[in-house]
Amino acid sequence: MKLFGGKKDTPSAAAPEPDATASGFLGRMKQAVSRTRASFSSKIDDLVALTRTVDERAFEDLEAALLSSDLGVPTTTAILQGLRDHARHQAIQGGAELRILLKARLREILEAPHRPATAPPTSPRVTFLVGVNGTGKTTSAGKLAAWHRAQGRTVLLCAADTFRAAAIEQLEVWATRCGVEIVKTRQGGDPAAVLYDAASIARSRQIDELIVDTAGRLHTKSGLMDELDKMRRTAAKLIPGAPHEVLLVMDATTGQNGLQQARLFTQSAGVTGILLTKLDGTAKGGIAVAIAREMSLPVRFAGIGEQMADIIEFSPSEFVDSLLE
Repeated sequence: MKLFGGKKDTPSAAAPEPDATASGFLGRMKQAVSRTRASFSSKIDDLVALTRTVDERAFEDLEAALLSSDLGVPTTTAILQGLRDHARHQAIQGGAELRILLKARLREILEAPHRPATAPPTSPRVTFLVGVNGTGKTTSAGKLAAWHRAQGRTVLLCAADTFRAAAIEQLEVWATRCGVEIVKTRQGGDPAAVLYDAASIARSRQIDELIVDTAGRLHTKSGLMDELDKMRRTAAKLIPGAPHEVLLVMDATTGQNGLQQARLFTQSAGVTGILLTKLDGTAKGGIAVAIAREMSLPVRFAGIGEQMADIIEFSPSEFVDSLLE
């Protein structure tokens, strides 16, 4: 088990520099939800333009628009119930006001579980990436490392997915691309052992962020879940409070089909937030709202493309504004 990397990770080393301004962030969020906005916003626009009196027909049209964007039946029902309750107490003055109330409700749902990531008292902050194979875990680990580097933080990657063929090599490529070091072992090695080495190195060097790529697993695979528990215990022994974040990597394109699997998975893995990949590749970005309400978890990051810098920190307000311009 050794430390690999072309150069020591320092804040001054080369790193991607995404536009951090408000306008730049909003532009990237709009890019992320472009497909969803194209279908959802146009339906809402039609509803607003045609609705002079908000009646049951208007609510039925809104229900169809929400379901088509993959908010799901429970979340859509809750939104409509709130709007109907409002209408019973105070008439909604046409489609324009309905749009304003809808935006407020969507923002409220997304912000309910949202909380700022807390910094641990001592370095490093340890983040586990978990989830099933095929969601983009290893790619997300590399992008997340690049994102932290762009914020001026030092990063160490831990290749703890020793189960999947080529996972270690794939993460090593990402480490080279974003200029960070990686701790790895051979395929089939003990993930807890490589994590122990990575945590020891990160602590001794006072690295800011330790990002751990774990093996893809299902909640039904008891052996792999036991292995994840062992890794959690190993991290906690070396670093107080670790892991500080457990991000479930979800593929946005699977929509409601992936939500049930994710719901069961989070019950077994101690998930604290969601990293939503391929948000730019689906017209059903409303899944972010369903996640917040039905899983009571914040969406922390969103993948918006294939390049190293194509990851953004998720903002509920910017998401809603981008979805309903």
